[in-house]
Amino acid sequence: MPNASLVIANWKMNGNRELTKTMSAALREKLNQLQQVKLVICPPFTLIGELANQCYYDDIAIGAQNVSEHTGGAFTGEISTAQLQEFGVSYVLVGHSERRQLFAETDKTVNEKTLTTVNAGMTAVICVGENKAQRDEGNTWEVVAEQAKAALADLPKEQAGKIVLAYEPVWAIGTGETASPEQAQDVHAKLRTLLVEQFGAIGEKMPLLYGGSVKADNAAELFAQKDIDGGLIGGASLKESDFVAICQAAQG
Repeated sequence: MPNASLVIANWKMNGNRELTKTMSAALREKLNQLQQVKLVICPPFTLIGELANQCYYDDIAIGAQNVSEHTGGAFTGEISTAQLQEFGVSYVLVGHSERRQLFAETDKTVNEKTLTTVNAGMTAVICVGENKAQRDEGNTWEVVAEQAKAALADLPKEQAGKIVLAYEPVWAIGTGETASPEQAQDVHAKLRTLLVEQFGAIGEKMPLLYGGSVKADNAAELFAQKDIDGGLIGGASLKESDFVAICQAAQG
């Protein structure tokens, strides 16, 4: 179990310069009450520089929603780890279900992006999760385990400290449905066992996040579970009051 909770905001293709200002101000006002929470915001690429300017002196980390598996070259429209780092990015979301579904990212691609990210010294936030049909068929753990093992393939043990796993059941993302605390904990406990088997003692400290319609009114119950170390927050991270409340729930 990590020493502090981790809460990551994924703005997806939302937000503007004004939101970087208002969100930074809202979090800054509460930072002294969130000493046990590590905060990360992942805005669209165009807002990373603006966000960095707004929260430069605050204890708020900046993340990216995606990265190329390539370190440079003729890859129009892509962005490299070095380009992200130049703007202070230290976390990268890898393998989000929307990237898998809408942009045909495979387990192999997710693995390549994971290795590229950690080799650059940044933290890879690997997203795993089953869709509704897979859950209804009773295949939740088989799907999640396969995704996690594939993403972590060939990762040296000494790099494990640069990994976060986020369990995001696809059927709960943006639908208003949420896995019950017990359902989420069951998957997280199995992920913890998998990490310990692969990485030993460090697997106990690797953060496990839950994502999927986390809101201010259900966050505390989810974060109270033994193996849920925080959350990857989508829609609720776009409204200052909601996101602050979720961060406060992670503080406990």
